[in-house]
Amino acid sequence: MAIFDQAIRRLSLSLSRRRSSLSFSTLSSNPLRVCVVGTGPAGFYTAEKMLKAHQGAEVDIIDRLPTPFGLVRSGVAPDHPETKIVMNQFSKVAQHERCSFFGNITLGSSVSLSELRELYHVYLSGIHSAREFVWWYNGHPDGKNLSPDLKSTDTAVILGQGNVALDVARILLQSTSVLATTDIASHALEALEQSSIRKVYLVGRRGPAQAACTAKELREVLGIKDLCIHINEVDLRISPEDEEVLKNNRIHRRVYELLSKAAASAPSRPSSSQRELHFVFFRKPDRFLDSGEGSGCVAGVHFEKTMLKAVAPGKQIAVGTGLYEDLDCGLVLKSIGYKSVPVDGLPFDHEKGVVPNIKGRVLTDTSGDHTLLEKGLYVCGWLKRGPTGIIATNLYCAEETVASISEDVHQGEIASASTLPKPGRQGLLQLLDNRGVRVVPFSAWEKIDSEERRLGNLRRKPREKLTTYEDLLKAATE
Repeated sequence: MAIFDQAIRRLSLSLSRRRSSLSFSTLSSNPLRVCVVGTGPAGFYTAEKMLKAHQGAEVDIIDRLPTPFGLVRSGVAPDHPETKIVMNQFSKVAQHERCSFFGNITLGSSVSLSELRELYHVYLSGIHSAREFVWWYNGHPDGKNLSPDLKSTDTAVILGQGNVALDVARILLQSTSVLATTDIASHALEALEQSSIRKVYLVGRRGPAQAACTAKELREVLGIKDLCIHINEVDLRISPEDEEVLKNNRIHRRVYELLSKAAASAPSRPSSSQRELHFVFFRKPDRFLDSGEGSGCVAGVHFEKTMLKAVAPGKQIAVGTGLYEDLDCGLVLKSIGYKSVPVDGLPFDHEKGVVPNIKGRVLTDTSGDHTLLEKGLYVCGWLKRGPTGIIATNLYCAEETVASISEDVHQGEIASASTLPKPGRQGLLQLLDNRGVRVVPFSAWEKIDSEERRLGNLRRKPREKLTTYEDLLKAATE
């Protein structure tokens, strides 16, 4: 979300950054102040677009973690260093003279939404949910204590066939000698080195023509050395509706071609040394099976077989057939059903898992009435559109939201919403100081970054992530 401030007083606190001498014409000599909550791709792309679109704007980006970059740091697989290069671009945004990053600030406890709206004219939010397992192997502080049991079973089931599901499968099946050269968390690498997982099942409700992954992700998991791929040829049969989908969607067509090629070239049975990846289609989970030994451990998944039903031109949904089967396993990872988290004081559509909005403009309720707008309140990222897309999708999402902000500013919607200057960054830091909240600025993140790189160099890794709040905050002050 975003909030604009007309105050021009200099920030006397040590965390301040040098301000631009340029002014924002619509607000006279008073700078436009924007607060962005969440430092993932949506947050940083929005901040970058705001800085470019409004030469007098000052943008503050806050995050509950002491570290920036959101899922680029804690969601991207460790063996995808090329994807993380975008952090260099985001770092330049944070180092911009009219931008500041403040970590270790939790929306709700450190500062409320209503308080931010008093401090700023425009307030932007992009809150994501992320798989605990991904957090665990990426060294996220909230995932350090997950401790998945990888020793007691040789079979894992992953519910879902999107990019995150493929990431998880690749981490479970990849050679640890390969993972050891990445920035994977050490506690995860140690657990994977002792893992007994030999078979991974990727299970989807629909068919291969509707698989939600990208060709790039699929090629990577299919290319794992000494891995046996299993795909039932009957699942690759396509209907006329499927043919239409593949004809009109290049991504789905390429994914289907890769799956077909993998099925055709797969050996009839794996060798004793090979690990296995099974693609299972047309199944939806009905319930988890208990071991029945009083241990409370999962022993499998009870699936209902599905079929596709056309509900609109080019759209098919999976419906149950009433036929069931069990799949034995000792580990289940759910990679379906991502939804954003509601924010106190912010309208929320619980069914869709988004904040009701029109091109990023927040609506007061879910009625869809375009006249019921929360002035000065905007949204971007998953909270705006739902958990869809890749990192680059957030760029276009941010452009649309910033265009809405710019239009409202030029039409006087935002300027007329405030008759008094707002304190912005100065007010925020003063409020947090009064509450004893320890703020982590970007300069402190750079100390964390330097320490992680130093520790990684000792292990011949790009970095060794600090995985506890205590260690992160300690490094921030050294």
